[in-house]
Amino acid sequence: MERGLADLTLKDDEEEALFIPDVVKAHSLTYSFCLVGCFLTANVVHFPVMRNTLANIWHPLEGVQISNLGGKRFLFKFFNEVDIHRVLTGAPWTFNNHLLIFHRMQENEDPMFIPLFYSDWWVQIHDLPPGVFRESVAVQFGNFISKFSEYDMKQLTNGYKNFLCIRVQIDVRKPLK
Repeated sequence: MERGLADLTLKDDEEEALFIPDVVKAHSLTYSFCLVGCFLTANVVHFPVMRNTLANIWHPLEGVQISNLGGKRFLFKFFNEVDIHRVLTGAPWTFNNHLLIFHRMQENEDPMFIPLFYSDWWVQIHDLPPGVFRESVAVQFGNFISKFSEYDMKQLTNGYKNFLCIRVQIDVRKPLK
């Protein structure tokens, strides 16, 4: 019997054994408003409580669908750009004092194989002399701390020049400098 199965082949003029329409392929790979994340803890996260708590805190306009992927990973599906942008810019987020580390999904990414090691943090730098409130200085400070992402331009234009506010991406596996 094994020899008979080994001799089976598809010829060029035969149809594929399994046909998956392009519509189904495109739908299953749509992650345009999705985040995959995990909590920085060895403890078990109580999924129903976490789902309700984050949905209430984020309060997205069109809702959020949170799924347990297993392996301590969760999929957060939003339904518009405004909602996912608010969550991304509001980071860092915690549940029961455990840091949520997440990544915005891209097309054709497998949520189970995305490395979840980075978290964005806002950092304030105080007691700077008046002439150093520039983007180039913010980038240097951010790269000194970890990896620069952005700085708060609104603060500088509103005249609040007693501290500089920058956003850095922290690798949670490494200690800060």
